[in-house]
Amino acid sequence: MRLRLAVAYDGTLFRGWQSQADPGSIQDTIEDAIAKLCGERLTVQGAGRTDAGVHAAGQCAHVDVPDQRLPLAKWALAINAHLPPEIRILRARPVPDTFHARFSAQGKIYRYTIWNGPVLPPSLLGCAWQVPNKLDPKLAAEACRVFIGRHDFAAFSAQRSKAVRSTIRTLTNLRLVRRGPLWTITFIGEGFLYKMVRMLTGAIVRCADGRLAMDDLVARLHNAAPRLNQVAPAHGLCLERV
Repeated sequence: MRLRLAVAYDGTLFRGWQSQADPGSIQDTIEDAIAKLCGERLTVQGAGRTDAGVHAAGQCAHVDVPDQRLPLAKWALAINAHLPPEIRILRARPVPDTFHARFSAQGKIYRYTIWNGPVLPPSLLGCAWQVPNKLDPKLAAEACRVFIGRHDFAAFSAQRSKAVRSTIRTLTNLRLVRRGPLWTITFIGEGFLYKMVRMLTGAIVRCADGRLAMDDLVARLHNAAPRLNQVAPAHGLCLERV
């Protein structure tokens, strides 16, 4: 039986989603928990990689499990019993064998949280980027609008060891919401490049504090200027939904 898992996690203590040579990834931790239930190691396939320190409220994954092992309603609770409190399976639902967490995904929603103030509330520690210098919300909103649409985001992505086929992506929406010093930027798109959301956030902040002119931002988007290496911290980013 193929299960679709809705997964939430605090990524602070983990090496990111993807299994690596060293232990400590979220994928490894979930596979360890399932192995304790099933007596064998089963591969958990995620919809996408999140970097070390990045959080998720709605990561999607799938796994093929022995269908007689547990009643369907018990799978999420049983897996959670073997997971640390920083990782939780929110739902486990049966799906057809043709479903694939990565290749069936039609889009993703990320949220980046910024605290624009000199004192960071303890409740936001580890889940917001504190930017103490004053940011101009009008410039930030203008920068957000520049990125909406279909563009070549090569200048706003980091390089992996294996090159991607194309750096063209579509951002269907990019919303900035302010509640006093608390800023949230929501990125909605069909897919994202490696560190793309964090680099876009870094560019938006640099525009908002006056260090990057809007013309320079547009030039970088059109690959007419050098790559911008401002990468927002991982802990402010959350994968909201797949």
